[in-house]
Amino acid sequence: MVIKVLVVDDSPAEIRLLQSVLQQGGFQSIAISDPTKIEEAIDEERPNVILLDVVMPRRNGFQACRDLKNEDRYSKIPVILVTSKTTPSDRFWGEQQGANAYVSKPFTPEELISTVKRFA
Repeated sequence: MVIKVLVVDDSPAEIRLLQSVLQQGGFQSIAISDPTKIEEAIDEERPNVILLDVVMPRRNGFQACRDLKNEDRYSKIPVILVTSKTTPSDRFWGEQQGANAYVSKPFTPEELISTVKRFA
């Protein structure tokens, strides 16, 4: 079975890096840079896992995660926050929004792949 991962990040360089690592791990990925279009992308692509940046314009990752977890049709999709916000309070806040895991930037390819595999 092919595992499909939705990557949401406003940085094209980060998207390329994440997609490259996911490909090495044997995952299929789809990427969007506009966090206001997450639900639309989920409806079209039906991802198994979502990698979500936190610091983005118009809708940050904490807001997006909370919105997804509060919506029945999206709440079961695992959300992994991938972010440079690494303080204990950031992690705690991410958990409070419903994030299933938290990967700090910079990350190792092994760390990202093993985290995705836990939820795939």
